[in-house]
This record gives sequence, structure tokens and C-alpha cells, in this order.
Amino acid sequence: MFFMKKFHYTEIKKEKAEEGAVNTTVRWLIAKEMGAENFAMRLFEITSEGYSPYHKHPWEHEVFVLEGEGIARRENSEETISKGDVLFIPADEKHQLQCTGATLKFLCLIPYKR
Repeated sequence: MFFMKKFHYTEIKKEKAEEGAVNTTVRWLIAKEMGAENFAMRLFEITSEGYSPYHKHPWEHEVFVLEGEGIARRENSEETISKGDVLFIPADEKHQLQCTGATLKFLCLIPYKR
């Protein structure tokens, strides 16, 4: 049985982000191992000149920018993003997040694949 958990985010190990990412780390803050059956919460940190892969997948995700500045790129356009911005990225939309300053830090929530 799982119960509410409280911890500091720095207790979660930073990992190198998925293939195709540059200067990007991820911490899986909430994951299946904690009993989360439906969603995962991840903290990404992209440093200078870094970016996530330009990719798409069959699930949506939600992003909340905690710190820094960057660009959210999709197939035919791009938008600047900064602290406090929220993104909804629908399933199957090609996208990429890029850091344009020293660090871009954001939460990304995704459903588990069913």
C-alpha cells in the first residue's frame, strides 16, 4: 500500500534526458515506483544552448516553466517561453523546448502509456 509522500526534489537523482537531448537532465519526481498509476511528474533542466529532442508521441503533456527563458518549437512556428508560462502539448504534435539563457527549468506531466 502506498501513502502520501513528501520529499525535497533534490533527493531525486538527476538523469541524462532521452536520446536526442543536449545539455538536458530530468528528475522523475513522481513515478510508478511511488504508486502513481496514472501520471508522472518530471523536472527538466536544460542548460545553455541545450534542447530536448524534436519529437512527437501519442500522449499529451503539460509543462509549467519554473525558471529561465527558452523557445517552444512546433512544426510551423515557435514561441518564446519564460517563468510562469504554461504549455499544453497535444498528442502527436511535433515539439521541442530550447534554452536561450543560462538555464531553463520546467515541470512536465505526462500520462502513463496504456
